[in-house]
Amino acid sequence: MRSILLSCLIAIGLFSYVWGQASEGRPNIIVIMADDLGFSDLGCYGGEIKTPHLDALAADGIRFTQFYNGSRCSPSRASLLTGLYPHQAGLEKNGKSLSTEAVTLPEVLQMNGYHTGMTGKWHLSQTTFLGGKAYAPQHIDWLSHQIQHSPFGKLESYPSNRGFDEHFGVIWGVVDYFDPFSLVHNEEPITEVPQDFYLTDFISDKTVSLIEDFSKDEDPFFLYVAYTAPHWPLQAKPQDNSRYKE
Repeated sequence: MRSILLSCLIAIGLFSYVWGQASEGRPNIIVIMADDLGFSDLGCYGGEIKTPHLDALAADGIRFTQFYNGSRCSPSRASLLTGLYPHQAGLEKNGKSLSTEAVTLPEVLQMNGYHTGMTGKWHLSQTTFLGGKAYAPQHIDWLSHQIQHSPFGKLESYPSNRGFDEHFGVIWGVVDYFDPFSLVHNEEPITEVPQDFYLTDFISDKTVSLIEDFSKDEDPFFLYVAYTAPHWPLQAKPQDNSRYKE
């Protein structure tokens, strides 16, 4: 499944764009990642699913015809945020923490006067094994969000400690869209969500809020918007499912 993560970074290539102009000619930057999305799933590449907003970004931007990535989730994210090969950033495989020896893009931008924010999926912090091993019942229950325990990894590996002023999202890679495991605001776990919670909407809403907050002064901003959709478990709202019943 994750071997088709080509999609994930193709989405980045398609939909990274400049949001307005900030002071001194430094652009505001937003990078949008769609997780495990095949490029041909998009309407602009002939897909059957309607993706009008992404199609609009593609129509006004640049569409890549060739793109390479780290083949798996965490390695690809590590390369995106550091500009390094995955193994140079400590991520030769999934499930590890981003190396502290690898400087991240938001860290560099922070030092150059940018506001930096992230919403969505991190998946660059190694979780502690509850019960001593990955398949211990306690550990499985934790990942399934059946028991509460935090932190979800070493706090120094969290986005808020790797260059992001603000982070709203999940530390872990695979979560329930309606009640996600490892949901945090910076270092603080968000333990309760409203009954109508849906992670894709949460990420979008927090992105808008950060844009509004960062736009209150003249400093430019960088936003990394990392959706969990459409990575499994693909959980859409009933009204969206009904559109594609056939």
